[in-house]
Amino acid sequence: MFSRLSFRYNKIMSNFKESCPGSREIRNPYPEELVCVFCGASVEIWSDEVETTCPSCKKTISRDMKPSCLQWCPAAKECVGPEKLERILKAIKE
Repeated sequence: MFSRLSFRYNKIMSNFKESCPGSREIRNPYPEELVCVFCGASVEIWSDEVETTCPSCKKTISRDMKPSCLQWCPAAKECVGPEKLERILKAIKE
């Protein structure tokens, strides 16, 4: 009985991970553009990154991370991976 339940749970979770709108942006990051607060240069940052280094002045630029389903979803670790989950949750708390 447990193996049947486990199989059904894994099947449901795999379908959920593929279609979860909250984690799609994190699992498939895309580049964004920020303006360096120190020198005004254009800086590329990926949607799943918290900070980056300005190529012009070499200073670290941080941004606020918006609230995410990763904060409450029980499948967050399996969905995005433990390293990325830890990094993003730490950034949200700060």
